[in-house]
Amino acid sequence: MKALLKSIIEPLIQHPEDLTIEEERKGREVVLTVNAHPDDIGRVIGRGGKRAQAVRAIMKAKGAMDNRRVTVDIES
Repeated sequence: MKALLKSIIEPLIQHPEDLTIEEERKGREVVLTVNAHPDDIGRVIGRGGKRAQAVRAIMKAKGAMDNRRVTVDIES
């Protein structure tokens, strides 16, 4: 899960070395927390949050394939 999320977000940002993704598993639930350079947070979220919604939808679909519930939190 973590690798998929990283491969989605990394091409969008200008400071990939500052990208960190933490994965926390609680039974069937997976919480992925994204931390990026302050200049890149807007690129990750997108205009009106549309990019963040798209990333969450992809991760939710992947979670459904693995019978898991996935939550993506983007911290600024």
